[in-house]
Amino acid sequence: MKRKLIYGTVFTALLSLSACSSDDADTPDTDGGNGGENPPVTSQPQALDLNAYKNGQGVMMQTFYWDVEPRGDWWNVINDHIEDWADAGVNRLWLPVATKGQSGGYSMGYDPSDYFDFGEFNQQGTVETRFGSRAELESLISNAHDHNLEVIADIVLNHNSGGGEEFNPYRNKNTYTLFDETHGNASGMFNRSYKDYHPNDIHERDSGDLFYAEQDVCHDQERVQEWFWKKDNSVAKYYKNVMGFDGWRFDYVKGFEPWVVKAWLNEVGGFAVGENYDGNGAVLEKWVEDSGASAFDFACFYKMEEAFDRNKDLTFLGKDMLRKTYPEKAVTFVANHDTEKDDNVDNRIDESNKMKAYAYILTHDGYPTIFYSDYENAIFQDELKNLMLIHNSLATGEVEVLFNDNDEYIMRRKGTATNPGIILYINTNSNVKRREINSTWAGKKIMDYAKQTSYSTTVAENGTVTLEAPANSYSIYSIME
Repeated sequence: MKRKLIYGTVFTALLSLSACSSDDADTPDTDGGNGGENPPVTSQPQALDLNAYKNGQGVMMQTFYWDVEPRGDWWNVINDHIEDWADAGVNRLWLPVATKGQSGGYSMGYDPSDYFDFGEFNQQGTVETRFGSRAELESLISNAHDHNLEVIADIVLNHNSGGGEEFNPYRNKNTYTLFDETHGNASGMFNRSYKDYHPNDIHERDSGDLFYAEQDVCHDQERVQEWFWKKDNSVAKYYKNVMGFDGWRFDYVKGFEPWVVKAWLNEVGGFAVGENYDGNGAVLEKWVEDSGASAFDFACFYKMEEAFDRNKDLTFLGKDMLRKTYPEKAVTFVANHDTEKDDNVDNRIDESNKMKAYAYILTHDGYPTIFYSDYENAIFQDELKNLMLIHNSLATGEVEVLFNDNDEYIMRRKGTATNPGIILYINTNSNVKRREINSTWAGKKIMDYAKQTSYSTTVAENGTVTLEAPANSYSIYSIME
């Protein structure tokens, strides 16, 4: 069911926030004394064991970047990381497109030629795909399942590439729309011709965007539906029942109508997320309603980019995002294979701000995705592992924004009866910031579980507490025991 969370900027009346933000790094600790009396001898509060607070959540790992190297060995590279990723709290692996593309051993898979060549047929100049052989892929999937990880297939349904030339009467010229055993489809399954693309005997085009216009697949053709998801050996059922894939990432869903994804899921089910490359939250909301799948939250991504980079104004975090209306359908991310290679700086989050962005998505609702190149960056890895642990333990309960201005953002996850939740404090100012807020942790000692500051204090009996965020950084508070 669609639900709206209440967000705002300054919730003064509701939360009794005082205007006590300080740029002074030497502000004294607010942990008060007891009026000179000798304190009773008690054990000191200790940090929570976060492994005892597993909340059933996980994160998805995008297991590739654009033009991965070494070519022909990537399935083995991923396989070697599986145990570490599982230990870090990953529960799904998003693999690159697993089948042969027009570029053969150089292809990242987004130019699909043969949907059933997983690196076993000698075509497009190679036997193996860029990522390796079918046997290596099957070994990876088996190992992932042994570690209780789901494996997500990247599915390109919009367009094809790498077929043979044939006369196309609907275009009155030759087009590269012939896919058979000797023309880019050595598997012999799902052979195609100009009849399966636009224009055809049904219509000129569908309502989706045109990309690879002459090889734009027509999903209204019955035989296309049969081969994509209806037949027992369709792409969907073969990938699930033979190869062992557990779910789906649908590429370029702007190219076809959302009923296609819904029909696919009605046949095979599984986790599904669509790449609807649009920063408008309303567009994403409509798509998840119509498709039944989740969507990458590009609205969240662009609001973070505007908040941390372009405008340097954290009030942009208060604007519309898919995760605010459909948190259960929002797949959040900080980077992916497309954004990281984009020359437009407004289409990627600067490396200097990435960890603040990861702190945001790994503490809020939505389902976070970790980008391979960020996790495997030695500068980021330990910090990311800790954020993933916080996400999978204390980051639970309703989201409530406590304070938000241009350089401060404070958010509470309310937790549950058995989980204390967290408070996130992001500070983009060049000085340390402190701010008093109201909490539900009356009398509790608190600390920063993000390990960004050693500041620790005790919450007053009325629930008020002063929090600290380091300069141009963040902190994530919860109770000690």
